[in-house]
Amino acid sequence: MRWALSVALAALASFGLLAAVFVPLERLFPSRRQPILRPAFATDALFFLGQYLAFNLLAIWLLSSLSRAIGGALAPPAPRALVAVAAVLAGDLCVYWFHRACHAVPLLWRFHAVHHSSEQLDWLAAHREHPVDGILTQLATNLPPILLGVPPGLLAGVAVFRGMWAIFVHSNVRLPLGPLKLLFGAPELHHWHHARGRGGANFANVAPWVDLLFGTHEEPPTRDFELGLARAGKRGWVASMIAPFRGRGG
Repeated sequence: MRWALSVALAALASFGLLAAVFVPLERLFPSRRQPILRPAFATDALFFLGQYLAFNLLAIWLLSSLSRAIGGALAPPAPRALVAVAAVLAGDLCVYWFHRACHAVPLLWRFHAVHHSSEQLDWLAAHREHPVDGILTQLATNLPPILLGVPPGLLAGVAVFRGMWAIFVHSNVRLPLGPLKLLFGAPELHHWHHARGRGGANFANVAPWVDLLFGTHEEPPTRDFELGLARAGKRGWVASMIAPFRGRGG
């Protein structure tokens, strides 16, 4: 019981911290005019709680089990720092191709479409993600470090930064990042990936250099475009969780 309470308090603290960081940013540098308590705010709050109270813990358990089973299977005789850099770059490539597969393979798209069903993006909408999609994405990101035998603690700082940046690229913010956006990503690039009827570009959320490498990088030609899916309709949390198993995508 005490463990469950600790997890719940950590989730609430994370919600408060993220809101304290991103709500002022979205008020000061808005990409689109929309209220804080927008439609579907409560639905996305449930997705947030589902991630922090259950599905992130399941992902950690699966990654730990995988690490014990195959950790270091491809570990090269090289300096640890060099291997860590190689693991990060390989993870970028791996998650890029998995993301592209999510848009190309109908079965994967059923789950990934939940994330694309958001019609208004902000820091909280970043958490609208079906757990099957989220866990597979975590596996794609972390498989290279596991195979190369990189200790989790060595990449902990990178993981935290990228997690925060992934929320940032979904946020309702427009800031002039200059050339940094080609290295780390920017909200306008990822919002264009979420544009209704699009989705064929900017697959590398936090590593746009991979999009540049494979010819899928696109700058949005306009700021005036709709978000979400044409046929998904407005679904609550329960309906979004069930829809992929009923064969419903976007």
